Amino acid sequence: MPTTTLRELNGLDPEPASLAAATLVLVDYQNTYTRGVLELAGWESALDAAADLLARARAAGAKVVHVIHDDGEGTLYDVRQDIGRIHPRVAPAEGETVVVKSAAPNAFVGTDLGEHLDAAGHQDLIVAGFMTHMCVTFTAEGAFLRGNRPTVVADACATRPLRSVAGELPAVQVHQAALATIADLYGVVVPTAAALG
Repeated sequence: MPTTTLRELNGLDPEPASLAAATLVLVDYQNTYTRGVLELAGWESALDAAADLLARARAAGAKVVHVIHDDGEGTLYDVRQDIGRIHPRVAPAEGETVVVKSAAPNAFVGTDLGEHLDAAGHQDLIVAGFMTHMCVTFTAEGAFLRGNRPTVVADACATRPLRSVAGELPAVQVHQAALATIADLYGVVVPTAAALG
């Protein structure tokens, strides 16, 4: 028997966002996740997909917001050092907004991200980033809770293996479980940027 999502039960729109009528929110594409203890499985291919998504958004004239996490000097998220900077493949262009978060994985907490979305006049946003199970999931949830309509681009996200009570979960399983959680209620999940309206 096919699984019925909470989105379906609540009559929520199943259509993905359109690049031309949405704000693109790129979450934590920092060098932090490309090396060392927090290196993500599949970050290279996810970054390729993110670069494609960003190019499509710019071509469509979409508002682009880059979110970056800063935990302060000397941390793995030190935005003053190369380790914490946004990877050059998806670096902000002149005039693109950068939102700095530090308090929570939800990029709306303690930031002005919501104000930027409201100013753009879009209910829809497109979310992609690092890590799928953490900042991508909770930013999608935050958008949903404030009345926005998030669409997540699956192949532009990546994560890492996690320990659980049942043993270590491979990164692909963590990634897919996070996307399933988002798709169950918080937003529409598309496989690639090509599936966006």
